[in-house]
Amino acid sequence: MSEQSTESAAVEQPPPVDETARVEAAAAQAAEHLAPGRRFGLPRIREVRNLGLTGVLAALVVVGAVTKPDQFLRLDNLILILTLASIIGVVTVGMTFVIIGGGIDLSVGAIVALATVWATTKATQGYGIGGIVFTALAVGIGCGLINGLLIAYGRMVAFIATIAMLAGARGLAIQISGGHTQTVNAKNQALVDLGYKDSYLLGIPPLVLIFAGVAVVGWILLNRTTFGRHTFAIGGNLEAARLAGIDVRRHTLLLYVLSGLCCGVASVMLVILTSSGASANGNLYELDAIAAVIIGGTLLSGGRGTLFGSVLGVLVFTTISDLFTLNNLSTAAQQIAKGLIIVAAVLVQRRAELAERTSS
Repeated sequence: MSEQSTESAAVEQPPPVDETARVEAAAAQAAEHLAPGRRFGLPRIREVRNLGLTGVLAALVVVGAVTKPDQFLRLDNLILILTLASIIGVVTVGMTFVIIGGGIDLSVGAIVALATVWATTKATQGYGIGGIVFTALAVGIGCGLINGLLIAYGRMVAFIATIAMLAGARGLAIQISGGHTQTVNAKNQALVDLGYKDSYLLGIPPLVLIFAGVAVVGWILLNRTTFGRHTFAIGGNLEAARLAGIDVRRHTLLLYVLSGLCCGVASVMLVILTSSGASANGNLYELDAIAAVIIGGTLLSGGRGTLFGSVLGVLVFTTISDLFTLNNLSTAAQQIAKGLIIVAAVLVQRRAELAERTSS
């Protein structure tokens, strides 16, 4: 009798594979989110938002051309904007995955600082360029792994776990460096040379090419793989994803490892740019990355987002900083402007969500 009931229960349960496919399809539909007027063939919300960000970026270029035409439009200045955007841009790629997956990482700036310091110690530099690069990547991955373990398996709130990592990584960076800046020695000068014009490929700095490569790989991973679909699914509805058979804890762990890896790559780029490592590196990177992700259209609650929008957000913020610097405006004014942009972006997101609910 018990065997028959067991067999009938087994028959009644839907196959886990089919349920997983259903949730993945729902996640893909969320990624392809349409505007309220989609029935009439109107543009998608994310396409409209990206078009709007492109317009904002174009407007900033016009402002720069009008206010400082002899400085802003110079090739050297445009290359500088792209170079500075590249470092924070790589961090933003990892942050985009984490936020779409329903998490947050406030430790990215401190991880970058720790990775640059650890990678430029005398012991590490003794192994050559390979030692520097390997150490930076290992530190980033290790910190991301700790974050992921605490959040996914230790069931800590992401905000608390990454705040703890922020404090710990920054403190360890100060401890290792003694609060001093560590420079790259002559043995590893070839790494620093990548930041000079002689190393440009077709006039493009290697750092910009690294950022482009990371962004392309990230876009493919997010939009063309099962990993990306699972990220959208977990961010959209964690419990439904779990019931569908997705290993939520393992996937959450991998998201933070990915964020840490991006921090490691960014730290190598920062060492190339500054030829040094310091505990003060990466200051406010977490705020810049989160801000870029938000104005790029990714929901803080998770489940929806676009990597292309995040890249545009990075370019917008970097261009704003450059404009403020050229016009001799204070750093405080820059932060105020960024804050206003973030508030405006969140309000636009909220209005879009309310409009969609009303239409449906």
